[in-house]
This record gives sequence, C-alpha cells and structure tokens, in this order.
Amino acid sequence: MLAARPYRDRFRRALGVGRGQRLVLLNSTWSPRSLLGDGNGEEAGGGGGDDALPALLPRLASELPADEYRVAAVLHPNIWHGHGPGQIRAWLDRAGRAGLALIDPLEDWRQALLAADVVIGDHGSVTYYAAALGTPVLLGAAPLDSLDPDAPIADFIRTAPGLDARAPLRGQVDALIESHIPQPGPTRFTSSVPGEAAVRLRRAFYGLMAAPEPPGPALLLPLPLPDPEPALRTAPLYVLTRVLAGPEVVVTRYADPAREPAGAGDAHLAVHEDTRDPGQLGLADVVFRNGAPDDPRFGPPGRWAAEVLDRHPHCALAAYVTGRSSCVVRTRDGALLRLTAGAEADADPAVYASAVHAWLAAGRTLAALVEDGLTVRTGSTDHHVVVAAEADGPTTGGARQRPSPTPADRSTAHANGADTPRAGRRSPRTGS
Repeated sequence: MLAARPYRDRFRRALGVGRGQRLVLLNSTWSPRSLLGDGNGEEAGGGGGDDALPALLPRLASELPADEYRVAAVLHPNIWHGHGPGQIRAWLDRAGRAGLALIDPLEDWRQALLAADVVIGDHGSVTYYAAALGTPVLLGAAPLDSLDPDAPIADFIRTAPGLDARAPLRGQVDALIESHIPQPGPTRFTSSVPGEAAVRLRRAFYGLMAAPEPPGPALLLPLPLPDPEPALRTAPLYVLTRVLAGPEVVVTRYADPAREPAGAGDAHLAVHEDTRDPGQLGLADVVFRNGAPDDPRFGPPGRWAAEVLDRHPHCALAAYVTGRSSCVVRTRDGALLRLTAGAEADADPAVYASAVHAWLAAGRTLAALVEDGLTVRTGSTDHHVVVAAEADGPTTGGARQRPSPTPADRSTAHANGADTPRAGRRSPRTGS
C-alpha cells in the first residue's frame, strides 16, 4: 500500500470518486461485535441488538449528498464465506441501489483504503491499516474486551474517536477529516522499517527454509487498478436546486432518504427507469436511465425519451445518460437537447438533467442554455456543460404534443398519495 500511494488518484477514479467528492469507506471484520454484527455482544442470530452497519447505511444516504460523497464497504472475506454472497447482497440491496459500492475483499480492499478520505470501522486489522496510513478513522464498533489489553490495536481503540450514532453523521465525518492529526502509534507498530518489508521478509523466509536467497532485488507486485465502479443509483433521488445568474444551477441530491433532507431550494424527484418501485415513476419530475446510445432495446435516446414522456404524463423531462459525461434530454414541450460536460466535469450526467429541469421550471429559456451553456454546482465543485439542440427523428406516441401538466393536474397527483415535492414547488421543509 505504501508503494502504491502515488496512484491514489487513479484508484479514486476507478472507484467512481469525482472531483470534490469524499470517499467514506465502511469496514467490518468478522465478529458478532463488529460493524456488521450487533453492538451487544450476542452471538449472530441471537437477537442481542441492532446490526450497526445496516442501521447506519440509510442514515448515510439521508445525510450525505450523493454527488459530494461516495460510500463504499469492505467486508472481511469470512463474512462473505459465512453468509454467502447472495445473502450479503440481499442485506445491502437498498444501500446498493442508493449507490453503495461493495469492494472485493481479496483484490481491491487495499486500493479502496488508499482512496478513502475517512474510514468508519471497528477493531479489525483493516481499520488499523487505515490509521497506519494516516487516514481519519471513526470507530462504529469498538469492543475492547475482545482484544489483548497490551496489543497495539487495543491502545488505538481506546484513543480513536468513536462514531456518535445519535448525532448528525455528516458533521462528524467532515469535522474529523478537517481536523485530523494522525496518531503515531499505528504507523510505528505496523512497521518499524517502512519500505523494507519485501527485502526483510524474503530474507527471513529463505533463512527458515535454510535455502539460498535468490539473486537480485526483492520486488513487490504492484496493486492493480480496480475495474471501474461508477455510482449507479436506481433508488429515487430527492433533488434540491437553486437557480443562480450565470447561468448556474446548484444541485444537491439525496438517494432514497429516510426523511426529507434539510436545505433551501426548489425540490423535485428524479427516478431511474429501473427503480425497484415503479410507482415512483408516476410521481417523478425527471425520469432517466443509463445505456449505450445505440442499444436496440430502447431505440435512439430521443425516441426513448418521447415514449417516457408519453407514458408518464406528470414527468417534465426525460434523460438518457449515454456516457460518463453526456446525456440526451427531452422536455415536455418537445425540445431535444444533448448535454455534454467539459473535460474537467465528472459528475453523474443525470445531475445535468436535473439542473436543466430546474432552469426551465424557474421560467428561464432554452435559448439562453444553448447560447451560453450551463454551470452545474455540486457542493463546492463546478461542472461546465455544453447544451446543444439535437436533430429530432420520428417519435412514437404523443409526447411532444401532450400539453404540460397544469397545477390542478399536479394537485390531483398529490391528493392520490404523491407527497414527494414537485418541480417548481418550494421546499416543504424550509418554505424558502
């Protein structure tokens, strides 16, 4: 891991961490009292307490804006072996749909550890390695009585900051990152001769075998780049937007929040077409999907968008994400646009679609977007987007001719159980 440190940015990009994003890495060892176990020390299945990690994940989705934080998890191989991959993925399915990345516990955990901005862990060795690398650590589970009191990791567990489950999570994560001072103990006790492990271990192993050591230097296998792991979110997205001059739109998205997030701005609902809850599609202001632009199953992006608008009369904009930096959108009025990010922009293109929707819902013009482009701000990061009118081909249905939903239409939708904020409405929480 020390040898691979110069490639941290590459590991972050492979794990789908964009500019301005923070990677929150959850780590659990295998134990009833680990982060994935329960906090009361009962045996697995004994009903001794709530599982810490499954209880934590919905709160992370509710409190951490999806485009400012990336959440990933490294679970000990024995967890996967003991419960089986199917059970693990079933337990964490909701979190996966909200964007959680499950890291390969044998091949990619070291790269994820190098890429992390903060680790929420327990008394396992991977958490200790994170501290040895100088990464901020919050302890979500810390059973001291499971450790030898004289072991270095026991001293670390006694002194490392603990996660307060009753306090807001984002504040704890940000405060730790910004004020972090690495503890010297984990680095010192992990290796007293950093950078010399290969040489010394090879010498010791061949000495134990009473065999001559091979000539030449002892070399390490480099850590491979993980396969790209983009954050694909199929859970409904609660989106807050503020339209500024410029043109510029501030966008904050929350994936499947347990409750309405706080924040100023207009709110709308963006829903992936592959959502597990198709009822949400009828409430969505923006419907989107990801796919190759030439996928014959969906037809050209413009045609797909027209079909979506025809199928969902309360939807204001449909967006087909065609790549890592572009998407094609169709508005309720029939305009077909291609949104292409600049070289430095690396946000989810569905963010750009929500920004265009907010711009139009605020009464701004398409002509201004096509002429000037659009700046989309997520957190403290700006993404510059070129907006171009697309040539339109034949469409199916009457999407382009269907009139925009009236306020009465939207009120009827909410009277039928749609309590999700709609386009153009002020945030119900703030009233701003």
